[in-house]
Amino acid sequence: MDHGLTVPLSLVFGEVERWPCRVIPLHVNVVQYPVPSGARCFALGRALRRAVESYHRPLNVQVWGTGGMSHQLQGPRAGLINREWDNAFLDRLVADPEGLSRVPHLEYVEQAGSEGIELVMWLIARGALSDVDGGGAVSADHRFYHVPASNTAVGHLILTNHPQVPAGPADEE
Repeated sequence: MDHGLTVPLSLVFGEVERWPCRVIPLHVNVVQYPVPSGARCFALGRALRRAVESYHRPLNVQVWGTGGMSHQLQGPRAGLINREWDNAFLDRLVADPEGLSRVPHLEYVEQAGSEGIELVMWLIARGALSDVDGGGAVSADHRFYHVPASNTAVGHLILTNHPQVPAGPADEE
């Protein structure tokens, strides 16, 4: 496991000997081209939600999308951080995830740096929320953006799923 999993878990749970929950990492290639498109990641999140919903009993599941915001670690643009693009990405992740899923790879590279392509992984988590298929609503419960003394912008976004509850016999009268 790399820092894309261990850092967020350490931020939530601290330094523990064992994670206090089950963790199922889903590895996504964002290093070696061809990397998956945002649309493919978004569709994977939708499929993941359907799989969780099909389970024979209710589950308490969190789906995390991890990856650095804008950053480039090498070359003439090393140290690139694009605050405006990062914050627009967070806005669109909440308000227009399907439109965001159509952003081409080249725009990620141009606007967010060569490592900014990691953001497509956030679309998996966003696709797993029921509002994208008209089955509920989402609330943005936490948003944070910061550029620390490093070469990577940091963003946190916690979205809570509020699925529609099917109408029962009493609701139909």
